[in-house]
Amino acid sequence: YKTCLEMQQTADLSPAELRLLIRQNDPRIRTTTGLATGYQQANVIILPSLLANDFEAFCRSNPAPLPLLYRSQSGETSCDPLATDADIRSDIPQYCVYEEGQLVKTVSSLQSYTVKSGSLSDMVSFYLGCSFGFEGKLKETGIPVRNVDQGRNVSMYRTSVPCVPNGVFCCPLVVTMRPVPAGFLDAAVEVTHQNPLAHGAPVHIGDPALLGIPDLSKPDYGEPVAFQPGDVPVFWACGVTAIEAIIHSRPSLAFSHSPGCMFLCDIPDSSIKTLPSESPSTESNPGQTPICLSFSHNPLFYSLVSKSAAASIRLLEEIIIDDPGQRGIRALFVKDELLRSCLALSHSSSVAITTGFPTHYMHSPPDETDGPPGAIAMATMLLSLGKQVTLLTDSRALEMNEAMVTEAVRKGVLKAAIPVVAFEDRGPESALHFLCHHGDPSRPRYDHLVAIERSGRAEDGNYYNMRAINIKHLVDPIDDLFIAAKKIPGITTTGIGDGGNELGMGKVKEKVKTLMPKGDLIACNVPADFAITAGVSNWGGYAVACGLYLLNTCASHQRYLRRGLGLDPAASRAQLQDWSTNLPSVQKEESFLATLVHLGIRSGKTGNLGMEVDGLTFHPTHSEMINRLLDATLDFKPKTTVKRKEMY
Repeated sequence: YKTCLEMQQTADLSPAELRLLIRQNDPRIRTTTGLATGYQQANVIILPSLLANDFEAFCRSNPAPLPLLYRSQSGETSCDPLATDADIRSDIPQYCVYEEGQLVKTVSSLQSYTVKSGSLSDMVSFYLGCSFGFEGKLKETGIPVRNVDQGRNVSMYRTSVPCVPNGVFCCPLVVTMRPVPAGFLDAAVEVTHQNPLAHGAPVHIGDPALLGIPDLSKPDYGEPVAFQPGDVPVFWACGVTAIEAIIHSRPSLAFSHSPGCMFLCDIPDSSIKTLPSESPSTESNPGQTPICLSFSHNPLFYSLVSKSAAASIRLLEEIIIDDPGQRGIRALFVKDELLRSCLALSHSSSVAITTGFPTHYMHSPPDETDGPPGAIAMATMLLSLGKQVTLLTDSRALEMNEAMVTEAVRKGVLKAAIPVVAFEDRGPESALHFLCHHGDPSRPRYDHLVAIERSGRAEDGNYYNMRAINIKHLVDPIDDLFIAAKKIPGITTTGIGDGGNELGMGKVKEKVKTLMPKGDLIACNVPADFAITAGVSNWGGYAVACGLYLLNTCASHQRYLRRGLGLDPAASRAQLQDWSTNLPSVQKEESFLATLVHLGIRSGKTGNLGMEVDGLTFHPTHSEMINRLLDATLDFKPKTTVKRKEMY
């Protein structure tokens, strides 16, 4: 009660009035959380001059945790651009003193280091944005700020994520955590995104273990904050990262604010985007505002993507639902399955793709031309993004798929060779041992499984083509992998289909039973986390490749992927050119379809050995679809990130 009363007594004071109280060692001000609402607060690091240039470069390499508001001159104790009549030696409630990287004491003033030793005369002060600067805006928007409401310092955690090193500075990222009700996540993301110099949008939303944080009840700095039912842990990059930089670089002498005891600026938080010498930034573009989507519940994991990129991926989803074969596939459509699948794949590191529908059981090979082209298109984009990719197939089709991959690489359709493997059922634990190293669920080999036009197991245990003919004798039980993946944390799954009998389409099984011909019998009973429906399954694969391209040219998503670290606009532009060459194209897809025909693979609907898929000729149907997808993808023009100028 006393803490809350003290906060109430000081909450309405201006930053200048509060700084005066801090100089007077007013006991009511223990931390600055909840104070100076509407004004920016700053982390402060004071370093020897000889380290100043390296630390500035370190800040520029790690903009989310270390947004630089001001760098002082050597020995300068004021900071006129941020606050009038300020004195960095006395205007913070508590300071930390470090010698050789070790915290030796905390003090309420640094005046003695000027009077007695003069050491501050050859030191540089760095003022870094602080997340306290956006807490007022969160409350104005109606978002509860639990740490303020509970009268506690915000929780801060050391992560397993390494910052981008520079010079002597190398340390892990530190984050703050605030519990946010699930219904307020988009609002919290948007509000904080608008204040990039107060750390901007979150760098992680969901399971703390994904950041290497073992226990939220034991913060490394600050105090634990209680959750309310429905709250989700949201993590922002934190300026205490700079304290970790001091600890790891071991300067002979250094000072910092004590975590939670910030420097109070006179600058309103609403104007922090437009400091006098700052260039316009992409944050002012409404289309670049991120939205928040969940793509995993085990572990809980959300991702961010700009409104513009999300709209483009949703357009791709609408394009591929075109139904020239008049199967009624739109009835199976579920909104945002493509978007969520692409987000999950974007966060993945190792992906297994399976395809193969032996509908032509009277021919050898029995496979159809729908599936492999979409699988190779996805593999090419995933490889270009640095993912490991494995092609998973039936043992009977192993050699054929190896030949298919070899030809795809030779023709330049596939970026590089990928392993082709088969799965065999050798007992109850076969799927677990295939998916995880030594059968250990905490060590999965893959973090995403994709099935595209892959025959799926029906309720009776058989596998049916669209004519309701049982083809079980030609199919290996790859379905078991999707079933096992449901119980392994960290593995998500996608199924792509155009009829409802494909692996993964069990997610929409009831719709297939009700709305598709012979649906009661042929409907796949095995669900995937995401079920992407398309007029032709290959189109779903092309759309995934295009969606991944869009995510990786989206500044908001890239920032989130990198935890706000190491953004380099020049490198991003170079990668952009590389990614665009790995999109599907009419020339590449026509070339690969010719390879399939050469291998004896036939059109699904007609059984023709020719340049068609599902009875639709490559020209004009498939070539036009590819061009429509490319137009929708390349019309998305990500805004170039503008490098901000600091105030010195």
